[in-house]
Amino acid sequence: MTMYQEGYRFYCEMCESFGIEAIPFRYYVLQLSQEQLTAYNEQAQFVI
Repeated sequence: MTMYQEGYRFYCEMCESFGIEAIPFRYYVLQLSQEQLTAYNEQAQFVI
C-alpha cells in the first residue's frame, strides 16, 4: 500500500503545481488501471 501512497503523493504534488484539486485517495486507487496496479505490485516486490 505504501507504493500507492507514494504515487498518490506525487499525483497531489502535480495537481498542486497545475492549480487543480486532487481527488481523494480512495478514488485515486479505484481509478488505477489493471496495468498500473500490476506495475505498482511488481515494483513493490523489488522494494521488499
